[in-house]
Amino acid sequence: MSIKRYGAEKSGAGGQNLPFARAVEADGWLYVSGQVPMKDGEIVGTGIVEQTHLTIKNVIAILEEAGYGLEHVVRVGVWLDDPRDFWSFNGVYKSYFGEHPPARACVQATMMVDCKVEIDCVAYKKPD
Repeated sequence: MSIKRYGAEKSGAGGQNLPFARAVEADGWLYVSGQVPMKDGEIVGTGIVEQTHLTIKNVIAILEEAGYGLEHVVRVGVWLDDPRDFWSFNGVYKSYFGEHPPARACVQATMMVDCKVEIDCVAYKKPD
């Protein structure tokens, strides 16, 4: 079995090196680490709608870098800081995953960085 890591050399907030890969691929499975609404090492936006768009775009960028798309996502994990944001979050989420809805878990959690949402996912594409 071959294992490929994506973005292990990337930096997080404040330019700190993170001790994990943004994604790891093994035998057609792609495990994408939790993404937040971060751009250039800083959290962007203050509202759930804006932060959800950026977070999903960060997930998409990693999927595309590895040769996957949203249609390959089989499971998504979501952490929301405030449960009152659930319906607004769902509206944005559906605009991306509406045609290919994966299995999903969504929970309330206190975030490790100052943001409203974090998303990870698992994707699968039959190896060539």
